[in-house]
Amino acid sequence: MAELGYRSIDEMVGRVEHLRVRDTAEHWKASSLDLSRLLHPAHIPGILVDFRTNSQVHDAVSALDRQLVSEILPRLTELGTADFEAEIRNTDRTVGTTLSAELTNRFGEDAAADDAVSLRFRGCAGQSFMAFGAKGITARLEGDANDYCGKGLSGARLVIVPPPTARFEPEKNIIVGNVAFYGATSGEAFIRGQAGERFCVRNSGLNAVVEGVGDHGCEYMTGGRVAVLGPTGRNFAAGMSGGIAYVLDGTWDFRSGRCNLESVELLQLDLADDVAELRRLVETHRDLTGSAVAAWVLDNWEVALQQFVKVMPVEYRKALVRLEQEESDSKTAEHIAA
Repeated sequence: MAELGYRSIDEMVGRVEHLRVRDTAEHWKASSLDLSRLLHPAHIPGILVDFRTNSQVHDAVSALDRQLVSEILPRLTELGTADFEAEIRNTDRTVGTTLSAELTNRFGEDAAADDAVSLRFRGCAGQSFMAFGAKGITARLEGDANDYCGKGLSGARLVIVPPPTARFEPEKNIIVGNVAFYGATSGEAFIRGQAGERFCVRNSGLNAVVEGVGDHGCEYMTGGRVAVLGPTGRNFAAGMSGGIAYVLDGTWDFRSGRCNLESVELLQLDLADDVAELRRLVETHRDLTGSAVAAWVLDNWEVALQQFVKVMPVEYRKALVRLEQEESDSKTAEHIAA
C-alpha cells in the first residue's frame, strides 16, 4: 500500500487505475466478460471519493429481545415468575438469546426454576429463535421458525405448533427450518410438524420430538434423545456417536436405506426402559402440542411399538454394557465383602 503512495484503505477506494485485467481470451467463459463498467475510474483528482453514503442501522436497541429483558427481569426479580406475549416476525432474529444471557448472569446457570419465564409468540420467528435458550424459560410459538431454531439450546423448553387457524396437516408440512437445535446441550423441544435438514446435528443432551425431518438428521449427535414421529430424509445418524433416536417407520422407508449405518445399528424396542422413555416423550408431545400423530401412537400403542426403530450408536451401546457390568461387579464385590 505504501509503495502505491497511500496511507490508508480509505485513500485507495475507487483508484481502479492500479488494476489490470488479466488476458482471458483463451478461456471459453471468461473471455466474454466485460469489466469496463466495474473498472471505470471513480476518483477525480482533487475531489474526495464519495462512498459509504448510507451507514448501516442495526437498531439493536429496539430489538424484541431487549423488550423481553426490560419487561421480564424486573418481574422475575420481584415475583419469581414472569410471562410475556408478543407477535413475532422473521426480522426478529435470535429472540430469547439476550434474555438467556441476562438470566444466566443474574441468577446463575441453574438458579431459575423450571417454567419461571413463560414466553408466548405468534407469527414467523427469524433465524436462531431461542438460540442458547437458558434453563427456566418455556417458549411457545404458534407459527413457524426459520433456520437454526434452538441452536445451542441450554436448558429451555421450546414448543412450536401451527397457528389455530391453520388449515394444513402439521405432520405433512415443515414448520421449522434447517439445522434446528444445532449443538444443543440440554432442554426439551416439541415440534408439531416437520423440520428441515440437519435436525439436531451435534446434539449432546436435548430431548426432542418432531413429526418428520429432512436429510442428515441427528448427524454427529453425541447425546440426548430424539423421537421422530414421521418420515426422515437421507443419511440419518451419519457420524452419530451418542444418544438414542426413536423413529416411527410404518412404511419401512427408513429401514430400507434412509439411515447411515456406519456408526449405528437399528434395534427393536424390547427394553422396558426404552418403551417407558419413548412413551413419556410422546405423551408430553401430545399434551403440549395437541398432536394428532402422538394421539394415534398412544391410542394404538402396541401396534405403534412394532413400527418404531431404535437408532443406537454401536460404540455407545458397548460403553453402556461395560458400565453396567462394572457396576454389577462392584455391587457383587461389596456384597462378598459384607
